[in-house]
Amino acid sequence: MEYEIKNKEGAIPCLIVADDENGRYMIREADTSGEVFNSSREMLFWIYENWKEQDFEDKQLFHQIVSSLQDHVQQSKS
Repeated sequence: MEYEIKNKEGAIPCLIVADDENGRYMIREADTSGEVFNSSREMLFWIYENWKEQDFEDKQLFHQIVSSLQDHVQQSKS
Protein backbone atom coordinates (compact mmCIF):
# COMPACT_ATOMS: atom_id res chain seq x y z
CA MET A 1 0.00 0.00 0.00
CA GLU A 2 1.04 3.53 -0.73
CA TYR A 3 -0.25 6.78 0.71
CA GLU A 4 0.48 10.44 0.14
CA ILE A 5 -0.39 13.09 2.71
CA LYS A 6 0.35 16.80 2.63
CA ASN A 7 2.35 18.19 5.52
CA LYS A 8 1.53 21.82 6.39
CA GLU A 9 5.18 22.84 6.06
CA GLY A 10 6.20 21.03 2.88
CA ALA A 11 5.63 21.61 -0.83
CA ILE A 12 5.86 17.90 -1.64
CA PRO A 13 3.47 15.39 -0.03
CA CYS A 14 4.84 12.83 2.38
CA LEU A 15 4.87 9.31 0.96
CA ILE A 16 4.25 6.15 2.98
CA VAL A 17 4.98 2.75 1.41
CA ALA A 18 4.23 -0.61 3.06
CA ASP A 19 4.93 -3.32 0.48
CA ASP A 20 5.18 -6.80 2.00
CA GLU A 21 5.57 -8.52 -1.35
CA ASN A 22 8.80 -6.65 -2.13
CA GLY A 23 9.89 -5.99 1.47
CA ARG A 24 9.70 -2.20 1.07
CA TYR A 25 8.75 -0.11 4.09
CA MET A 26 9.62 3.55 3.76
CA ILE A 27 8.59 7.11 4.35
CA ARG A 28 9.48 10.25 2.41
CA GLU A 29 9.05 13.26 4.63
CA ALA A 30 7.93 16.77 3.67
CA ASP A 31 11.56 17.92 3.31
CA THR A 32 12.19 14.93 0.94
CA SER A 33 14.41 13.19 3.47
CA GLY A 34 13.44 9.61 4.09
CA GLU A 35 13.30 6.73 6.49
CA VAL A 36 13.57 3.03 5.65
CA PHE A 37 12.26 0.27 7.91
CA ASN A 38 12.50 -3.52 8.18
CA SER A 39 8.76 -3.96 8.72
CA SER A 40 5.44 -2.15 8.69
CA ARG A 41 5.42 -2.49 12.48
CA GLU A 42 8.69 -0.53 12.79
CA MET A 43 7.31 2.08 10.41
CA LEU A 44 4.10 2.45 12.42
CA PHE A 45 6.05 2.95 15.66
CA TRP A 46 8.18 5.60 13.93
CA ILE A 47 5.00 7.42 12.84
CA TYR A 48 3.69 7.33 16.43
CA GLU A 49 6.94 8.87 17.66
CA ASN A 50 7.52 11.48 14.96
CA TRP A 51 4.25 12.59 13.36
CA LYS A 52 1.21 14.26 14.89
CA GLU A 53 -2.17 14.87 13.25
CA GLN A 54 -1.75 18.64 13.55
CA ASP A 55 1.31 18.45 11.24
CA PHE A 56 -0.93 17.61 8.28
CA GLU A 57 -3.53 19.48 6.25
CA ASP A 58 -5.97 16.55 6.31
CA LYS A 59 -6.26 15.19 9.85
CA GLN A 60 -8.88 12.63 8.83
CA LEU A 61 -6.58 11.19 6.16
CA PHE A 62 -3.78 10.97 8.74
CA HIS A 63 -6.04 8.89 11.00
CA GLN A 64 -7.12 6.70 8.06
CA ILE A 65 -3.48 6.01 7.17
CA VAL A 66 -2.56 5.14 10.77
CA SER A 67 -5.63 2.91 11.10
CA SER A 68 -4.85 1.14 7.83
CA LEU A 69 -1.25 0.54 8.94
CA GLN A 70 -2.48 -0.78 12.29
CA ASP A 71 -4.72 -3.25 10.44
CA HIS A 72 -1.82 -4.19 8.18
CA VAL A 73 0.43 -4.88 11.17
CA GLN A 74 -2.28 -7.00 12.83
CA GLN A 75 -2.76 -9.05 9.65
CA SER A 76 0.99 -9.55 9.35
CA LYS A 77 1.06 -11.06 12.85
CA SER A 78 -1.56 -13.69 11.94
